[in-house]
Amino acid sequence: MSSQPSHSAMLGIALMAAAMLLVPTVDGIAKTLSATHSPLYISWARYAFSCIFVLPWAIARRGRHFLPREHLGAHALRTFFAAASMCFFFAAISFSPLADVTSAYFVGPILAAILSVAFLGEALTFRKLAALVLGFIGAIIVVNPAGGLNAGLLLGVAAGVFFALYLITTRKASLASDPVSTLAFQCLFGAAMLSPLAVWNWSVPVGQELLFMLLMGAISAACHFMTISAFRHAEASMLAPLSYLELLGSVIVGYLVFNDLPGARIGIGAALIVAGGLILVQRRKGAGRKTQPV
Repeated sequence: MSSQPSHSAMLGIALMAAAMLLVPTVDGIAKTLSATHSPLYISWARYAFSCIFVLPWAIARRGRHFLPREHLGAHALRTFFAAASMCFFFAAISFSPLADVTSAYFVGPILAAILSVAFLGEALTFRKLAALVLGFIGAIIVVNPAGGLNAGLLLGVAAGVFFALYLITTRKASLASDPVSTLAFQCLFGAAMLSPLAVWNWSVPVGQELLFMLLMGAISAACHFMTISAFRHAEASMLAPLSYLELLGSVIVGYLVFNDLPGARIGIGAALIVAGGLILVQRRKGAGRKTQPV
């Protein structure tokens, strides 16, 4: 007889759910800013303004050793994947509806569950294979290659692929480092890595835009901290489906702020992708035991 997930796993689930519900507000701000700023500049600003909030906190907690001292390669790699995903995503939403791009982006969690087999040693199950098939069919419907390729949706899929790689490397890096140190490294390294692109696409925020960037940095820092912490308490294959809460938030933000609603085709494709993600949720037998294959 199956039992409920452990208290630690439940904490991870709660942290991941809260983070995913907050993320669409950052995306909405980025889409608003894209009217006057380059997506690459906005991606840099997200990291740079996050540093304003993260670094004082990290230094106060960890002193001069506020950055991770081990597995720096893994931290650098996960930050690269996160930054690449963000750049592709911000470029996509600059000219395509938020919910449409988010639907394409959510091939990521399904791909992460499959990659977890190869890179994290998690079990290969029938559910994961079925999720991959549903996610692939859903992505084809969303992108709709027969009707002419949509650059925004293709960029959304690319962002999803890098997001999957980010999820896997986050799981590996988060097990060995303090979440605050991990986040501080991500903000600093991400801002430094994107600085050349920001300089090339430089623009000066004025008035309300500066406030938007500060808010984007604060919310982004909070979301990343919760995500990093979540992976310390639960398996990647358990947390990945919760990312679909971001799709719901994107529909709400897209409608309320930009008066956009996904069409029937996007809705059907997104439903298949979400269905593929939801069947990945596995029951756990016995408190604290390893997830059983299905």
